[in-house]
Amino acid sequence: MLPESKLYIDGVIRRAAGDATYDNFSPWTGQVINQAAESSVPDVDAAIAAARRAFDQTDWSSKHAYRFELMQRYRDVLYANREKLVEIARHEAGAAVGAASRAHVDGALAGMDGLLECFPRVTWEESRGRRKDYGFESERTVVHEPLGVVAAITPWNVPLYVNIGKVIAALLAGCTVVLKPAPDTPTMGAFMGDLAVQADFPAGVFNIVTSSHPAMVGEMLVADERVDLISFTGSTAVGRRIMEKGAATLKRIFLELGGKSVNIILEDVPNFAQAVMGSMVVFHAGQGCATPTRLLVPRSRYAEAVKALEMAYAGFSTKWGDMNDPTQVMGPVISKKQLERVMGYIELGKKEGARLLAGGNMRTDKGGGFFVEPTCFVDVRNEMRIAQEEIFGPVLVVIPFEDDNDAIRIANDSEYALGGSIISGDKERAMRMARKVQSGAMSVNGGMSITGDLPFGGFKSSGMGREWGREGIEEFLDTKVIAVRV
Repeated sequence: MLPESKLYIDGVIRRAAGDATYDNFSPWTGQVINQAAESSVPDVDAAIAAARRAFDQTDWSSKHAYRFELMQRYRDVLYANREKLVEIARHEAGAAVGAASRAHVDGALAGMDGLLECFPRVTWEESRGRRKDYGFESERTVVHEPLGVVAAITPWNVPLYVNIGKVIAALLAGCTVVLKPAPDTPTMGAFMGDLAVQADFPAGVFNIVTSSHPAMVGEMLVADERVDLISFTGSTAVGRRIMEKGAATLKRIFLELGGKSVNIILEDVPNFAQAVMGSMVVFHAGQGCATPTRLLVPRSRYAEAVKALEMAYAGFSTKWGDMNDPTQVMGPVISKKQLERVMGYIELGKKEGARLLAGGNMRTDKGGGFFVEPTCFVDVRNEMRIAQEEIFGPVLVVIPFEDDNDAIRIANDSEYALGGSIISGDKERAMRMARKVQSGAMSVNGGMSITGDLPFGGFKSSGMGREWGREGIEEFLDTKVIAVRV
């Protein structure tokens, strides 16, 4: 059992109004692992009011050095509680030990280090010199100021990582924040509130509200005129709704949405079979927005690629689904709802005519949780729904291509454009192709394109704006011009 997760509002850890709670379930067992605070309308209102007051009535937004020192202290508190963070990720998000330690926690902490490294490079004020217009001169200054109150609405797949990417960047920028974690992962967000108390955060600058309701808190945050910016990571459908509802109050909107990323492996790769085998979608059960779930291989070596994948999946069949094995990186999907979604897509792939090479089954023998076998479809056409729609599960689709131009065409024939990768024995060839693939981040020959000091975000239906890096901090700033007549 995990400890009860509570709200963090105006500097105080407290229960929801009326002591309301909801059950939080383990993806491994399907059983209740703790109770989470069930926010009501008054709770959310109090969080927004606290954030508004802290921004408008204190000097938080102008104390750049203080915020930097506080975030460094908070970083140290997070590192000191690493093991607790890993345990929450394991039990609440269904992360296998290897995934919990890497992407969930260590990746999040490294990302925070990256933001802190970038912070000194943020420009708060710059002179644009004198200019004579209309017969007189003006001395001009451009000032970059925090936007105000930020509502951060985050997903369940890697909650600490996404929470840090939004919350820390916004706080460094001088904004105040209301964090709304996903209903399935309230504890990770709530624990960040506990650690904020340890780090001695000022009241109101950071607030956390949790709820089992899929939309109530988010709708309040989007509609409330006291909130200046919405930073959302999640599905494209919800992102569109946020844009629509936020228009009434002309909110600034940042959206990091879905993905159907490609992994293009060219025929000139010296270790072709090994590269293909490494493309299995198994890490954290494929629950990553930028995970490459479309494998593109040359038709000239297609049979070889299929054979390599068949061997890889057969060899992996006993290497997943054990909660306590430190070498494993794949556990269950997050919930029964997600299990049903993934299984629905697997059935759809069969009906569309794709060939099921591996997996495709629920695995009740793994326990009472939500287990789906690592699954691979071959003989896939890019127009199939399993190649076009985000499944968000351990499902790889394999598509042959004729030449470089055909690979680029297939890669770009997608609603999404978030991440991707190219592997080739010719770096310049791979770079030429990477520049032509529509994507916010591209990895060439295994290069790490997603780190805390680099901007991350997508094109097309994968969203707008960037988080992480200096650009991620600057997302929370607005620009003012001051001109003084000389």
